Amino acid sequence: MSEQAAAGTPRTLVLGGGGITGIAWEIGLLTGLAGEGVDLTTADLVLGTSAGSVVGAQVTSGVPLDELFEAQVAGYGQEVAARMGLGLRLRFAGALLSTRDETRFRRKMGRLALRAKTMLEADRLAVIESRLPRHEWPDRNLRLTVVDAESGELRVLDRTSGVPLVRAVAASCAVPGVYPPIGIDGRRYVDGGVRSGTNADLAAGSDRVVILAPVARGVGPMLGVPAYLDLLRLTGRAVAVSPDETAVKAIGRNMLDPAKRAAAARAGRAQAATARAEIAAIWAD
Repeated sequence: MSEQAAAGTPRTLVLGGGGITGIAWEIGLLTGLAGEGVDLTTADLVLGTSAGSVVGAQVTSGVPLDELFEAQVAGYGQEVAARMGLGLRLRFAGALLSTRDETRFRRKMGRLALRAKTMLEADRLAVIESRLPRHEWPDRNLRLTVVDAESGELRVLDRTSGVPLVRAVAASCAVPGVYPPIGIDGRRYVDGGVRSGTNADLAAGSDRVVILAPVARGVGPMLGVPAYLDLLRLTGRAVAVSPDETAVKAIGRNMLDPAKRAAAARAGRAQAATARAEIAAIWAD
């Protein structure tokens, strides 16, 4: 998928990464916005990265948003609390700050992922499977980002890629050093967020773009949301929403903690009231 692969697409929804709490916040926000009369799940293209790949698969599954929201609040599936320890965070930061070449950075993260001792791939696939209400690709334009652990190259998966949906989502969520790389077509893939928290440049050429970004900042070779908005506005209209102060507090410091999921979902839904006007201004027909 090139930077202009979205050319001519009327409306694109970009769902960024942000861990377990990012999934919850995005589902909450989407539910709240739909309640306010702005249904972003009607997008012509849904582009998901990391946590956003889970949300993308969920909201294109045909299951009503209210049900998806209640699942976030009630808790569901197999979840294992995880954390990026200090050592891992320092390695990430060091690589980001010392590497200007983005492909080289992605290769560093891929090597880290391939060497790390994490849960078994089969166990991780079972967790992802439990998060998805449907395990087959929807008949929608859903695209998920992954990164080749060895080459550092971006790959965008969709229903024509021949990759099972659960495996595609697991790869897009494979945070290096935390979760195992996922095998696809004889290669190993890691989190699409290693390239970008949103990969929103892939929506370039779309007429209208809404970005939901649990993490908006950029560091080192990874661009932040403001830079992507500048790009997207060259060819269309674009807005981005990130957690407000209340949502940031609800999410807490560990985005991989399932205990924070309900609070994050509720905060996202509440935030919809203030986010609605800006989004509706570009989304309405």
